[in-house]
Amino acid sequence: MDVAEAFRGLPGLALLESARPGRMGRWSLLTADPVAVLERAADAVDPFAEARVLLARLAPGDPQVEDDAEGRDRPPETPPFLGGLVGYLGYDLGRRLERLPSMARADQSLPELRLALHDWAIAWDRRTGRTWLGGRALDGDAARLERRLGEVRERIASASASASSASSLSPADSALSLVSGTTHAQWVERVEAVRSAIAEGEIYQANLTRRLETPFASDPWPLFRRLRTGDPALFAGYLDLGASPQTSAPRALLSASPEPFLAVDAHGNVSTDPIKGTRPRGRTREEDRTLARELLASRKDQAENVMIVDVLRNDLGRVCVPGTVRVPRLLRLERTAAVQHLVTTVTGRLATGKDAFDLLAASFPGGSITGAPKIRAMEVIERLEPVRRGPYCGTMLWLGADGRMGSSILIRTFVADGSRLTLHVGGGITWRSDPQEEWDETVVKARGPLAAIGAVEVLA
Repeated sequence: MDVAEAFRGLPGLALLESARPGRMGRWSLLTADPVAVLERAADAVDPFAEARVLLARLAPGDPQVEDDAEGRDRPPETPPFLGGLVGYLGYDLGRRLERLPSMARADQSLPELRLALHDWAIAWDRRTGRTWLGGRALDGDAARLERRLGEVRERIASASASASSASSLSPADSALSLVSGTTHAQWVERVEAVRSAIAEGEIYQANLTRRLETPFASDPWPLFRRLRTGDPALFAGYLDLGASPQTSAPRALLSASPEPFLAVDAHGNVSTDPIKGTRPRGRTREEDRTLARELLASRKDQAENVMIVDVLRNDLGRVCVPGTVRVPRLLRLERTAAVQHLVTTVTGRLATGKDAFDLLAASFPGGSITGAPKIRAMEVIERLEPVRRGPYCGTMLWLGADGRMGSSILIRTFVADGSRLTLHVGGGITWRSDPQEEWDETVVKARGPLAAIGAVEVLA
């Protein structure tokens, strides 16, 4: 975080951080000062057409890299990302990919897509303890890249020199109180509406959410610093979105997501790890284990997870080699500080001529935050949720010039939109869902990120 502080004066700061150990928590990435920013999708035929053009400006071969080895042999494995696109896709980008009704109110002035082109990045390897700096030449200009990396090195040195005098994280000036835009009674009605849609054969499951909010026009960075330490997550992330055109206040995404979306390696291998099924953490070790056993034995939660796995298998099957889509790990238990989940792994291999953008077009938004069947579930969501989701339930992602991609589902995510701070919470609704239990689950899910930043939900 001391290094990140050194880059706060630059526009477009992006910190994608594995804030706790875990199976996928190896790399943390930082970049800033993008050379270009894309804030619109091209069209429904190929919403990523302009993004492809931007990414092609960076050299696709091996990046220019250096690390802190200090004479040691450099390990053969370099960071997965040292230049490319970084940003987010909002949930409503799905409207570019499918025909959906327009009923919910859009009240956040944020683009449905924001991808920034970065020619350098700093990477931290949690496994080896090494730090890497590298980049890719823009439009073949190697001299320009060397100048850029020199400027980054100077900032890193400045951060190291001032680290000993850096101030510790101060407590919040006052507790933020977030209010739900959905009352308890409205929630119960909407859960029953989903159950009715299931009973009538429209859907099998839908992910229903509600939004908490409070007025906020301050600097969101201190909140992220609290979030990353108070609710550490495998896919923590901060994206500076610049000043609001309406209020001139800073805007940003502050994420403590536990859930990956899609990953692609240099060989076209794809993986995704949907989360469905949740219980709170116990106050004692025995209570924690009891809740875990209850979750693992729950037919409702198992069915919810497996239905979403089927959605993702279908999505991946649209762009992967036939026969390569598999489920190597089904219904395993994973924990965060506040909750424990059921997680499944789905893998595949991209077909010849397909890339990460094709995978996004085939799979976005994620099945775990929509429902089954996906498109019909999204129609039900649009009918029941009063406001558009915006960045929430979209994805925070990086795409490398070498074809690799990493992404997370934007849950447990605060959105500072220049006038408010919002946090969505929700869950998958099935026929077996009990409205009160589903409400209680959203309260539990909100508790972790809210407590981390010194905030509370005011329950009506």
